[in-house]
Amino acid sequence: MRSSNPAWKNKAFQNAHASGERMSINGTIGKTALLLVLVVISGGWTWARFSSALAVGGVPAAMDAVSAYMIGGLIAGFVLALVTAFVPRWAHISAPAYALAEGLALGGISAMLELRFPNIVFQAVMLTVGVLAAMLLAYRSGLIKVTDKFRMGVVAATGGIALVYLLDLGLRAFTSIDIPFISGSGAMGIGFSLLVVGLAALNLVLDFDMIERASAQGAPKQMEWYGAFALMVTLVWLYMELLRLIAKSRR
Repeated sequence: MRSSNPAWKNKAFQNAHASGERMSINGTIGKTALLLVLVVISGGWTWARFSSALAVGGVPAAMDAVSAYMIGGLIAGFVLALVTAFVPRWAHISAPAYALAEGLALGGISAMLELRFPNIVFQAVMLTVGVLAAMLLAYRSGLIKVTDKFRMGVVAATGGIALVYLLDLGLRAFTSIDIPFISGSGAMGIGFSLLVVGLAALNLVLDFDMIERASAQGAPKQMEWYGAFALMVTLVWLYMELLRLIAKSRR
């Protein structure tokens, strides 16, 4: 059950004993919707805090008001993602906590970009929903078939993108050098973002396939939380990449 999403690991399913109630697709969808609600709630709180500080003290005050929550949310989200990936039986607790943490970060980032590029958040949200619906339709209709070669290709490409991002992060942290096409708004920069958005969309197809196969194989009920968490990881990535793409095109 190979997938490029780090949340999906064979070991997670091997360690989950299929006893009692079984995992279902509908149950996973319901838990994914709940995680999305939690992201919106915490993200809306950070956004409101940013807006209130902006009205009183301007941009510097607004940045100060949400920076700690954004950084804390990113760090907490990363830690909770690792915890969930390695200990999937805790997903019913760690997945909602992950959603709340990511919401804190996404709310601040979205508010900052909205200030610079009006309506960018609405566009990114609508595109995320559209891509999700399109990929689900393509998967359910058989237009995109998840074969071993398809999985391996998406896994390899996702790993390559991750290495590029890590390299850019390291260069920015220890030198004054960066990789131009990651943040650049030229043709190469927009092309790179389109590539990454497409790759994130293909990861959604792998997630759909993993959820369907896990349900068919009789995974335990608790794995619905794990499946919802895995799908959230991809959706958060897709939304962030769409924000980056739209910002580049607007610049």
